[in-house]
Amino acid sequence: MTVHPTDVDRPHDLVGIGIGPFNLSLAALADGLHGGIDSAFYDRNNAFSWHPGLLIDGTTLQVPFLADLVTLADPASPWTFLNYLKARDRLFPFYFSERFHIQRAEYDAYCRWVSRQLPGLHFGHQADAVRWNPEHGLFEVDFTRLAPEGEAEALGRAYTRNVVLGIGTEPYVPDPLKPLVATPAAPVIHSGDYLEHRDRLLKAGHITVIGSGQSGAEIFLDLLRARPVGAERIHWLARTEAFAPMEYSKLGLEHFTPDYARYFHALPQQVRDGLAPRQWQLHKGIDNTTLTAIHDELYRRSLHGGWPDAVLTPGVSVRTAGRVAVTRVELHLEHAQQAARTRLTTDAVVLATGYRERPLDRILAGLDPYMRRDQAERPRVDEHYRIMLDDSVTGSVYVQNAERHSHGVGAPDLGLAAWRSATILNHLTGKEPYPLPRRTAFTSFGLDGRTRNPSMPTPRGMVPLTEAR
Repeated sequence: MTVHPTDVDRPHDLVGIGIGPFNLSLAALADGLHGGIDSAFYDRNNAFSWHPGLLIDGTTLQVPFLADLVTLADPASPWTFLNYLKARDRLFPFYFSERFHIQRAEYDAYCRWVSRQLPGLHFGHQADAVRWNPEHGLFEVDFTRLAPEGEAEALGRAYTRNVVLGIGTEPYVPDPLKPLVATPAAPVIHSGDYLEHRDRLLKAGHITVIGSGQSGAEIFLDLLRARPVGAERIHWLARTEAFAPMEYSKLGLEHFTPDYARYFHALPQQVRDGLAPRQWQLHKGIDNTTLTAIHDELYRRSLHGGWPDAVLTPGVSVRTAGRVAVTRVELHLEHAQQAARTRLTTDAVVLATGYRERPLDRILAGLDPYMRRDQAERPRVDEHYRIMLDDSVTGSVYVQNAERHSHGVGAPDLGLAAWRSATILNHLTGKEPYPLPRRTAFTSFGLDGRTRNPSMPTPRGMVPLTEAR
């Protein structure tokens, strides 16, 4: 394979690695800058694809349609969801449908529409490494161009003043179940591959769904609706103490505002690390509409007497797992509150166990000598979503959805995509092409100036003790 380096004398202003919704948002807003910036974005997939295994019929986004790629930073952009509807001659049907939360499949189609038209997006290109070249004062991004079947075709190198990482997340499989996923016998799959295996799952005699979040609930409901009444044979397990609803009150949602991200970022690291696990219901709970639909379906199946053959058990963890006679799976379970243990034999398992941020260490190994880390050895990320590097590095490396430890629960939320992209572009350009609101929440999350939104005056009658006379 021949290396074809980009001319070092004509570097990009920005190279993006990964083209998911967040970097697609950044590319769309960058396209709207007056005078433009020279950018290139690389993704190993052949085309844009957003969780295809979870585009179950009827499932909706958990954020309003205004949380598209650009609207909350630039509602006049040509890349808004409403402009997509207009281009598809569907604006009036959408208007009369009175939908605030659109279907996931429609969001995926909207993003694909944007990705097919934006310049500078390079699908089928796998970014391999990022290095700092002190001689030229530029980043080097090595990539491999892939054939449609995934084989390497050619190597390349791009030079750039700045980099933005949007490599997304990867499916999380608990350790006891990892050996089972890799074998082709009784299906043990992650929820991200659900639709690909749905027909096979429905043929299984008994199905177990593991996971208490939105994906687990949607998959349980979809399987339940597809199974015969009285012969459902589905077990739904969860570690949480209940199949709990997501916190969706209007003031609760203010945890997904720029104000809260600023507040969280200013807290000491040990406070942030202790706070994040306690906020699971803000982003790992289940939409109340889905919970209602599950109960309604179970109730409908009991109308003529008897109970559906479906078991829902919270508070349970999987200790160990193994194969039984090749075609079945045995799960060893433990109930935390009862301190009881049991075995469950099943024909198929769906792991709705969520996703984890992809580690940055591999792609950024070449920058390790320059990188500043926190006490847990994670990259330190400043308020502009920039990894903190040694002062000798004059360019910036920004991150998207890799900063929950520094910015809080809003990091993976689509509702903050446009705001974060605009924040990055404002910092990158040294200007303010996208003026952003200084205040976004009614809640004042802190008492002192380090954590309170600077645009919010000290509440009347409250005097910080350090200023008291």
